[in-house]
Amino acid sequence: MLRRSFLKNAGAAAVAHTVLRGSSLRAQDTAGKLRAYVGTYTTATDGNGNGEGIYLFDVDTQAGALTNRRLVARTPNPSCISIHPSKKYLYAINEVTNFAGGNGSVSAFAIDAATGDLAPLNTVSSAGAGPAHMSLDATGKFAFVANYMGGNIAVLPIGADGRLGDAVDVRQDSGSVGALHPASGPRGNFAISGHDKPHAHMIAADPSNKFVLNTDLGQDRIYLYRFDTATGKLTPAGEPVSLPSGDGPRHFVFHPNGRWLYLLCEESSTLVFFHFDAERETLTAAETISALPAGFAGTSFGSEIQVSADGRFLYSGNRLHDTISICSIAGDGRLTLIGEQSTMGDYPRYFAFDPGGNLLFACDQRSDSIASFRVDRASGMLTFMGRYAAVGSPAMIVFFV
Repeated sequence: MLRRSFLKNAGAAAVAHTVLRGSSLRAQDTAGKLRAYVGTYTTATDGNGNGEGIYLFDVDTQAGALTNRRLVARTPNPSCISIHPSKKYLYAINEVTNFAGGNGSVSAFAIDAATGDLAPLNTVSSAGAGPAHMSLDATGKFAFVANYMGGNIAVLPIGADGRLGDAVDVRQDSGSVGALHPASGPRGNFAISGHDKPHAHMIAADPSNKFVLNTDLGQDRIYLYRFDTATGKLTPAGEPVSLPSGDGPRHFVFHPNGRWLYLLCEESSTLVFFHFDAERETLTAAETISALPAGFAGTSFGSEIQVSADGRFLYSGNRLHDTISICSIAGDGRLTLIGEQSTMGDYPRYFAFDPGGNLLFACDQRSDSIASFRVDRASGMLTFMGRYAAVGSPAMIVFFV
Protein backbone atom coordinates (compact mmCIF):
# COMPACT_ATOMS: atom_id res chain seq x y z
CA MET A 1 0.00 0.00 0.00
CA LEU A 2 1.39 3.40 -0.92
CA ARG A 3 2.41 5.35 2.15
CA ARG A 4 0.23 8.29 1.16
CA SER A 5 -2.85 6.27 0.23
CA PHE A 6 -4.87 7.75 3.07
CA LEU A 7 -4.80 11.28 1.67
CA LYS A 8 -8.13 10.77 -0.06
CA ASN A 9 -9.80 10.40 3.33
CA ALA A 10 -9.23 14.03 4.28
CA GLY A 11 -12.75 14.77 2.97
CA ALA A 12 -14.43 18.12 2.90
CA ALA A 13 -12.08 19.35 5.62
CA ALA A 14 -9.72 20.37 2.82
CA VAL A 15 -11.51 23.66 2.44
CA ALA A 16 -12.42 24.30 6.07
CA HIS A 17 -10.39 26.46 8.44
CA THR A 18 -11.15 27.51 11.98
CA VAL A 19 -9.23 30.26 13.75
CA LEU A 20 -8.83 29.67 17.47
CA ARG A 21 -7.78 32.42 19.82
CA GLY A 22 -6.86 31.98 23.47
CA SER A 23 -8.48 34.64 25.63
CA SER A 24 -5.62 34.53 28.12
CA LEU A 25 -3.09 35.42 25.42
CA ARG A 26 -5.32 38.09 23.91
CA ALA A 27 -5.16 39.89 27.24
CA GLN A 28 -1.39 40.18 27.21
CA ASP A 29 1.33 41.21 24.79
CA THR A 30 3.66 38.32 23.98
CA ALA A 31 5.58 40.12 21.22
CA GLY A 32 9.33 39.47 21.29
CA LYS A 33 9.07 35.97 22.76
CA LEU A 34 10.25 32.94 20.87
CA ARG A 35 7.33 30.85 19.67
CA ALA A 36 7.00 27.71 17.58
CA TYR A 37 4.33 26.66 15.10
CA VAL A 38 3.80 22.93 14.65
CA GLY A 39 2.02 21.42 11.65
CA THR A 40 0.38 18.03 12.17
CA TYR A 41 -1.30 15.18 10.35
CA THR A 42 -5.06 15.22 10.79
CA THR A 43 -5.67 12.01 8.82
CA ALA A 44 -3.64 8.81 8.79
CA THR A 45 -0.81 9.41 6.34
CA ASP A 46 2.32 7.28 6.70
CA GLY A 47 1.30 6.77 10.31
CA ASN A 48 -1.36 8.13 12.61
CA GLY A 49 -3.45 11.26 12.16
CA ASN A 50 -4.09 12.56 15.67
CA GLY A 51 -3.49 16.26 15.02
CA GLU A 52 -6.13 18.92 14.46
CA GLY A 53 -4.20 21.49 12.46
CA ILE A 54 -1.52 24.06 13.36
CA TYR A 55 -0.47 24.49 16.99
CA LEU A 56 1.40 27.31 18.71
CA PHE A 57 3.89 26.87 21.57
CA ASP A 58 5.96 29.20 23.70
CA VAL A 59 9.64 28.22 23.70
CA ASP A 60 11.73 28.27 26.87
CA THR A 61 15.26 28.21 25.49
CA GLN A 62 16.85 27.70 28.92
CA ALA A 63 14.86 24.62 29.84
CA GLY A 64 14.32 23.41 26.28
CA ALA A 65 10.59 23.33 26.93
CA LEU A 66 7.64 23.87 24.59
CA THR A 67 4.79 25.21 26.72
CA ASN A 68 1.29 26.72 26.51
CA ARG A 69 0.22 24.62 23.55
CA ARG A 70 -2.86 25.83 21.75
CA LEU A 71 -4.52 25.15 18.42
CA VAL A 72 -4.44 28.28 16.25
CA ALA A 73 -5.83 26.94 12.96
CA ARG A 74 -7.87 23.90 11.99
CA THR A 75 -6.74 22.87 8.53
CA PRO A 76 -6.26 19.40 7.01
CA ASN A 77 -2.82 17.80 7.05
CA PRO A 78 -0.65 20.94 7.33
CA SER A 79 2.44 18.76 7.12
CA CYS A 80 4.76 21.51 5.85
CA ILE A 81 4.63 25.15 6.96
CA SER A 82 6.69 28.24 6.08
CA ILE A 83 6.86 31.74 7.50
CA HIS A 84 7.12 34.70 5.14
CA PRO A 85 10.34 36.77 5.27
CA SER A 86 8.26 39.73 6.51
CA LYS A 87 7.05 37.57 9.44
CA LYS A 88 3.52 38.75 8.68
CA TYR A 89 2.25 35.55 7.08
CA LEU A 90 2.37 31.79 7.48
CA TYR A 91 1.77 29.30 4.67
CA ALA A 92 0.79 25.65 5.00
CA ILE A 93 0.31 22.88 2.48
CA ASN A 94 -2.79 20.73 2.90
CA GLU A 95 -1.60 17.23 2.06
CA VAL A 96 -4.86 16.02 0.49
CA THR A 97 -6.08 14.82 -2.90
CA ASN A 98 -9.65 16.12 -2.99
CA PHE A 99 -9.33 19.89 -3.49
CA ALA A 100 -10.52 21.46 -6.75
CA GLY A 101 -10.72 18.34 -8.87
CA GLY A 102 -8.31 15.96 -7.20
CA ASN A 103 -5.57 18.34 -6.14
CA GLY A 104 -4.01 19.35 -2.86
CA SER A 105 -4.08 22.91 -1.57
CA VAL A 106 -2.01 25.62 0.09
CA SER A 107 -3.38 27.98 2.74
CA ALA A 108 -2.25 31.48 3.69
CA PHE A 109 -2.64 32.95 7.17
CA ALA A 110 -1.93 36.37 8.67
CA ILE A 111 0.13 36.25 11.88
CA ASP A 112 -0.90 38.38 14.84
CA ALA A 113 2.51 39.61 16.02
CA ALA A 114 1.34 40.12 19.60
CA THR A 115 -0.41 36.82 20.22
CA GLY A 116 0.77 34.52 17.45
CA ASP A 117 -2.81 33.85 16.40
CA LEU A 118 -3.45 32.94 12.76
CA ALA A 119 -6.19 34.50 10.64
CA PRO A 120 -7.00 32.70 7.36
CA LEU A 121 -6.43 34.73 4.20
CA ASN A 122 -7.18 32.25 1.40
CA THR A 123 -6.63 28.73 0.12
CA VAL A 124 -5.67 27.83 -3.45
CA SER A 125 -4.98 24.65 -5.38
CA SER A 126 -1.45 23.28 -5.21
CA ALA A 127 -1.91 22.31 -8.90
CA GLY A 128 -1.28 18.66 -8.09
CA ALA A 129 -2.37 15.94 -5.69
CA GLY A 130 -0.92 15.31 -2.25
CA PRO A 131 1.62 18.13 -1.76
CA ALA A 132 4.50 16.97 0.45
CA HIS A 133 6.77 20.03 0.62
CA MET A 134 6.68 23.80 0.27
CA SER A 135 9.23 26.58 0.52
CA LEU A 136 9.36 30.31 -0.27
CA ASP A 137 11.77 32.20 -2.48
CA ALA A 138 14.08 34.70 -0.78
CA THR A 139 12.01 37.70 -1.86
CA GLY A 140 8.77 36.29 -0.45
CA LYS A 141 7.00 36.77 -3.78
CA PHE A 142 6.59 33.08 -4.65
CA ALA A 143 5.84 29.76 -2.96
CA PHE A 144 7.23 26.53 -4.39
CA VAL A 145 5.20 23.34 -3.94
CA ALA A 146 6.17 19.70 -4.57
CA ASN A 147 3.08 17.56 -5.20
CA TYR A 148 4.00 14.02 -4.19
CA MET A 149 0.95 12.19 -5.49
CA GLY A 150 0.72 14.38 -8.60
CA GLY A 151 4.40 13.97 -9.44
CA ASN A 152 4.76 17.65 -10.28
CA ILE A 153 5.92 21.00 -8.92
CA ALA A 154 4.17 24.36 -8.97
CA VAL A 155 5.05 28.01 -8.38
CA LEU A 156 2.38 30.10 -6.64
CA PRO A 157 2.57 33.91 -6.53
CA ILE A 158 2.25 35.72 -3.21
CA GLY A 159 0.49 39.09 -3.27
CA ALA A 160 1.43 42.21 -1.33
CA ASP A 161 -1.41 41.38 1.08
CA GLY A 162 -0.02 37.88 1.70
CA ARG A 163 -2.69 36.08 -0.31
CA LEU A 164 -1.77 33.28 -2.67
CA GLY A 165 -2.56 33.31 -6.38
CA ASP A 166 -3.08 30.48 -8.82
CA ALA A 167 0.04 28.72 -10.08
CA VAL A 168 2.11 30.69 -12.60
CA ASP A 169 4.14 27.61 -13.57
CA VAL A 170 3.64 23.85 -13.25
CA ARG A 171 6.25 21.27 -14.20
CA GLN A 172 5.36 17.60 -14.53
CA ASP A 173 8.06 15.05 -13.76
CA SER A 174 7.96 12.44 -16.51
CA GLY A 175 9.89 9.38 -17.61
CA SER A 176 10.95 6.07 -16.13
CA VAL A 177 10.86 5.23 -12.44
CA GLY A 178 13.36 3.40 -10.28
CA ALA A 179 13.43 -0.09 -8.81
CA LEU A 180 11.04 -1.19 -6.10
CA HIS A 181 13.89 -1.81 -3.68
CA PRO A 182 16.91 0.48 -3.27
CA ALA A 183 20.16 -0.36 -5.00
CA SER A 184 22.05 0.94 -1.98
CA GLY A 185 21.37 0.75 1.73
CA PRO A 186 21.79 -1.75 4.56
CA ARG A 187 21.48 -5.53 4.33
CA GLY A 188 17.94 -6.85 4.60
CA ASN A 189 16.43 -3.51 3.66
CA PHE A 190 12.76 -3.74 2.66
CA ALA A 191 12.18 0.01 2.44
CA ILE A 192 9.48 0.69 -0.16
CA SER A 193 8.02 4.16 -0.56
CA GLY A 194 6.90 5.10 -4.04
CA HIS A 195 8.55 3.78 -7.19
CA ASP A 196 5.23 3.22 -8.95
CA LYS A 197 5.30 6.62 -10.71
CA PRO A 198 6.93 10.07 -10.38
CA HIS A 199 6.70 11.52 -6.87
CA ALA A 200 8.04 15.06 -6.43
CA HIS A 201 9.18 15.25 -2.81
CA MET A 202 11.02 18.51 -2.11
CA ILE A 203 11.46 21.86 -3.82
CA ALA A 204 13.58 24.84 -2.80
CA ALA A 205 15.69 27.65 -4.22
CA ASP A 206 19.46 27.70 -3.92
CA PRO A 207 21.01 30.36 -1.62
CA SER A 208 21.42 32.77 -4.54
CA ASN A 209 17.69 32.52 -5.35
CA LYS A 210 18.61 32.07 -9.01
CA PHE A 211 17.92 28.34 -9.23
CA VAL A 212 15.23 25.96 -7.99
CA LEU A 213 15.84 22.29 -7.32
CA ASN A 214 13.36 19.49 -6.78
CA THR A 215 13.77 15.85 -5.93
CA ASP A 216 11.61 13.10 -7.41
CA LEU A 217 11.62 10.05 -5.16
CA GLY A 218 9.92 7.77 -7.68
CA GLN A 219 12.31 8.61 -10.48
CA ASP A 220 15.46 8.78 -8.33
CA ARG A 221 16.28 12.18 -9.81
CA ILE A 222 17.08 15.77 -8.92
CA TYR A 223 15.81 18.44 -11.32
CA LEU A 224 17.51 21.83 -11.65
CA TYR A 225 15.75 24.94 -12.98
CA ARG A 226 16.66 28.56 -13.57
CA PHE A 227 14.27 30.77 -11.62
CA ASP A 228 12.88 34.07 -12.96
CA THR A 229 12.30 36.16 -9.83
CA ALA A 230 10.07 38.58 -11.73
CA THR A 231 7.60 36.10 -13.23
CA GLY A 232 8.12 32.96 -11.18
CA LYS A 233 8.76 30.92 -14.33
CA LEU A 234 11.14 27.96 -14.28
CA THR A 235 13.47 26.98 -17.12
CA PRO A 236 15.20 23.56 -17.14
CA ALA A 237 18.95 23.80 -16.57
CA GLY A 238 20.67 20.77 -18.00
CA GLU A 239 19.67 17.13 -17.63
CA PRO A 240 18.26 15.78 -14.36
CA VAL A 241 20.77 14.21 -11.99
CA SER A 242 20.18 10.48 -11.50
CA LEU A 243 20.66 8.58 -8.24
CA PRO A 244 21.07 4.80 -7.84
CA SER A 245 17.84 3.03 -8.76
CA GLY A 246 15.37 2.73 -5.92
CA ASP A 247 17.30 4.93 -3.46
CA GLY A 248 14.49 7.51 -3.32
CA PRO A 249 15.98 11.03 -3.02
CA ARG A 250 13.93 12.90 -0.41
CA HIS A 251 15.30 16.10 1.17
CA PHE A 252 18.39 18.21 0.54
CA VAL A 253 20.13 21.11 2.20
CA PHE A 254 22.76 23.60 1.03
CA HIS A 255 25.90 24.28 3.03
CA PRO A 256 26.24 27.93 4.16
CA ASN A 257 28.91 28.41 1.47
CA GLY A 258 26.26 27.82 -1.22
CA ARG A 259 28.57 25.49 -3.19
CA TRP A 260 27.92 22.19 -1.43
CA LEU A 261 24.63 20.34 -1.39
CA TYR A 262 23.76 17.36 0.79
CA LEU A 263 20.98 14.94 -0.13
CA LEU A 264 19.25 12.34 2.04
CA CYS A 265 17.77 9.33 0.23
CA GLU A 266 14.67 7.98 1.94
CA GLU A 267 14.80 4.31 1.02
CA SER A 268 18.55 3.62 1.01
CA SER A 269 19.24 5.85 4.06
CA THR A 270 22.27 7.27 2.27
CA LEU A 271 23.74 10.77 2.32
CA VAL A 272 25.10 12.15 -0.95
CA PHE A 273 27.48 15.10 -1.12
CA PHE A 274 27.32 17.20 -4.31
CA HIS A 275 29.35 20.09 -5.67
CA PHE A 276 26.97 22.75 -7.02
CA ASP A 277 28.39 24.91 -9.81
CA ALA A 278 26.02 27.79 -10.53
CA GLU A 279 27.98 29.05 -13.53
CA ARG A 280 28.01 25.68 -15.25
CA GLU A 281 24.56 24.79 -13.88
CA THR A 282 25.71 21.40 -12.67
CA LEU A 283 25.43 19.12 -9.66
CA THR A 284 28.30 16.66 -9.35
CA ALA A 285 28.23 13.83 -6.83
CA ALA A 286 31.45 13.61 -4.82
CA GLU A 287 30.67 11.13 -2.03
CA THR A 288 27.97 8.79 -0.70
CA ILE A 289 27.88 7.41 2.85
CA SER A 290 25.31 5.63 4.98
CA ALA A 291 23.26 7.65 7.46
CA LEU A 292 23.01 4.53 9.64
CA PRO A 293 25.66 3.07 11.94
CA ALA A 294 28.09 0.44 10.70
CA GLY A 295 26.64 -3.02 10.99
CA PHE A 296 23.01 -1.95 10.89
CA ALA A 297 20.79 -4.41 9.01
CA GLY A 298 17.09 -4.10 8.23
CA THR A 299 14.71 -1.36 7.23
CA SER A 300 14.77 2.35 7.98
CA PHE A 301 13.52 5.43 6.15
CA GLY A 302 15.44 8.72 5.90
CA SER A 303 13.45 11.82 6.79
CA GLU A 304 14.96 15.27 7.39
CA ILE A 305 18.43 16.76 6.82
CA GLN A 306 19.98 19.94 8.28
CA VAL A 307 23.37 21.64 8.44
CA SER A 308 24.51 23.56 11.53
CA ALA A 309 24.67 27.33 11.05
CA ASP A 310 28.47 27.27 11.24
CA GLY A 311 28.64 24.60 8.51
CA ARG A 312 30.62 22.13 10.65
CA PHE A 313 28.02 19.39 11.16
CA LEU A 314 25.30 17.62 9.20
CA TYR A 315 22.26 16.01 10.84
CA SER A 316 19.82 13.54 9.33
CA GLY A 317 16.73 11.73 10.62
CA ASN A 318 16.14 7.97 10.53
CA ARG A 319 12.60 6.62 10.88
CA LEU A 320 12.22 3.09 12.31
CA HIS A 321 15.81 3.31 13.53
CA ASP A 322 14.42 6.41 15.31
CA THR A 323 17.65 8.37 15.55
CA ILE A 324 19.32 11.51 14.32
CA SER A 325 22.68 10.82 12.70
CA ILE A 326 25.49 13.32 13.20
CA CYS A 327 28.26 13.86 10.65
CA SER A 328 31.25 16.16 10.73
CA ILE A 329 31.90 18.19 7.58
CA ALA A 330 35.53 18.41 6.51
CA GLY A 331 37.19 21.36 4.85
CA ASP A 332 36.56 19.81 1.45
CA GLY A 333 32.90 19.12 2.22
CA ARG A 334 33.22 15.39 2.79
CA LEU A 335 31.33 13.67 5.59
CA THR A 336 32.28 11.47 8.51
CA LEU A 337 29.59 9.81 10.62
CA ILE A 338 30.57 10.63 14.21
CA GLY A 339 27.52 9.64 16.23
CA GLU A 340 23.81 9.30 16.60
CA GLN A 341 21.13 10.25 19.09
CA SER A 342 17.85 8.49 19.79
CA THR A 343 14.92 10.82 19.21
CA MET A 344 13.32 9.33 22.34
CA GLY A 345 10.18 8.60 20.35
CA ASP A 346 8.73 6.87 17.33
CA TYR A 347 9.20 7.84 13.67
CA PRO A 348 11.04 11.20 13.61
CA ARG A 349 9.57 12.90 10.56
CA TYR A 350 11.25 16.25 11.04
CA PHE A 351 13.59 18.15 13.33
CA ALA A 352 14.78 21.75 13.55
CA PHE A 353 17.21 23.95 15.44
CA ASP A 354 16.01 26.93 17.44
CA PRO A 355 17.19 30.31 16.03
CA GLY A 356 20.18 30.33 18.38
CA GLY A 357 21.35 26.91 17.24
CA ASN A 358 21.63 25.64 20.82
CA LEU A 359 18.53 23.44 20.84
CA LEU A 360 17.12 20.81 18.51
CA PHE A 361 13.49 19.69 18.53
CA ALA A 362 12.51 16.33 17.00
CA CYS A 363 8.94 15.69 15.78
CA ASP A 364 8.18 12.04 16.55
CA GLN A 365 5.05 11.51 14.47
CA ARG A 366 3.92 8.10 15.71
CA SER A 367 4.50 8.77 19.39
CA ASP A 368 2.63 12.11 19.27
CA SER A 369 5.44 14.09 20.85
CA ILE A 370 8.27 16.53 20.28
CA ALA A 371 11.51 15.84 22.15
CA SER A 372 14.08 18.51 23.09
CA PHE A 373 17.86 18.20 22.82
CA ARG A 374 20.80 20.41 23.80
CA VAL A 375 23.37 20.93 21.00
CA ASP A 376 27.07 20.87 21.85
CA ARG A 377 28.30 23.45 19.38
CA ALA A 378 31.91 22.27 19.67
CA SER A 379 31.39 18.54 19.14
CA GLY A 380 28.05 18.55 17.31
CA MET A 381 26.63 16.00 19.74
CA LEU A 382 23.05 16.06 21.04
CA THR A 383 21.88 15.50 24.62
CA PHE A 384 18.27 14.73 25.50
CA MET A 385 16.95 17.32 27.96
CA GLY A 386 14.22 15.15 29.45
CA ARG A 387 11.55 17.34 27.86
CA TYR A 388 8.60 16.22 25.76
CA ALA A 389 5.77 18.28 24.30
CA ALA A 390 2.59 16.37 23.61
CA VAL A 391 0.99 17.03 20.22
CA GLY A 392 -0.87 14.68 17.90
CA SER A 393 1.09 13.43 14.88
CA PRO A 394 3.65 16.28 14.61
CA ALA A 395 5.02 16.74 11.10
CA MET A 396 7.01 19.99 11.20
CA ILE A 397 8.12 22.72 13.60
CA VAL A 398 9.14 26.28 12.67
CA PHE A 399 10.20 29.13 14.95
CA PHE A 400 8.95 32.70 15.14
CA VAL A 401 10.09 35.71 17.18
